[in-house]
Amino acid sequence: MRLKTLAAPLAAAVLLLTSCSGEEPGAGTGAKKTVNLDIHAWVGYEAQAAVLAHLLEHELGYTVNTRKMKEEQSWRDFETGKVDVIIENWGHPDLKKQYIEQKKVALSAGLTGNKGVIGWYVPEWMTKKYPDITDYRNLNKYANLFRTEKTGNAGQLLDGDPTFVTNDEALVRNLRLNYKVVYSGSEDALIKAAQDATKNRTPLLMYFYEPQWLFSKVKLVKIALPAYAVGCDADAARVACDYPPYLLDKIVSRSFAEKGGRAYELVRNFTWTNDDQNRVAGAMVNDSKTAEQAAAEWVAENKIVWKDWIPR
Repeated sequence: MRLKTLAAPLAAAVLLLTSCSGEEPGAGTGAKKTVNLDIHAWVGYEAQAAVLAHLLEHELGYTVNTRKMKEEQSWRDFETGKVDVIIENWGHPDLKKQYIEQKKVALSAGLTGNKGVIGWYVPEWMTKKYPDITDYRNLNKYANLFRTEKTGNAGQLLDGDPTFVTNDEALVRNLRLNYKVVYSGSEDALIKAAQDATKNRTPLLMYFYEPQWLFSKVKLVKIALPAYAVGCDADAARVACDYPPYLLDKIVSRSFAEKGGRAYELVRNFTWTNDDQNRVAGAMVNDSKTAEQAAAEWVAENKIVWKDWIPR
């Protein structure tokens, strides 16, 4: 009976010590810990997500739930609790304003370390045959080279997934270019178009971006659009300048930031380079490895990079 009377105060004391220590609820008790990680539709994102998932599972003992989702839907689901982490975000100031500033259901967990570039590209062979084609002011002179059945008398500017960050329709209109934007539908379709245009020496003007493993295999040259200046893209309908440089960041739900414990700390600490991402993505595409296999290989070879990401 004496022991029974001491049990309640003792339990309370243990609970108090646990909460003061910052230990996650359920840590060490076998409780299931999960992280909901969305996957967006480009291989670099999938590569980064795979490395994060590997470390969460093998270094911290979490279960990671993934789902393929469009970017905007992921942001909406910060409100519903269906997503904890977007591991690579390209700008989206409108979504940040809505979900971070106004609704306060999400926040930035810092930079990924990747430097993002979006622009228009042609195969290198075209720049050797038409040296002035990389100046946007000369594109109308070459519009006939890029005509397709879908564009009639206009040249084709090939874009990817229509949900990707793009100003291209406004750019074509505001720069008075005789071109029409055609959406290929995916990153894979853009990559195949670039490979075919290089191999077969067929004309191609395409939207593309870095980091991207393809640049190590296919030589593409960026078109010089009017230089970007802060605010030149503030009005989406009137954009007439190049894309800004992107410092890519990680977005998490506010709930995850407050209750995610060591998993949130790992996400916050995650930072690598374009070369790191391209190595994992390239292994997935060129070596036919699964995302999990490519991530495990990178982790095994790069402990010096990720060891400091792991929370103490």
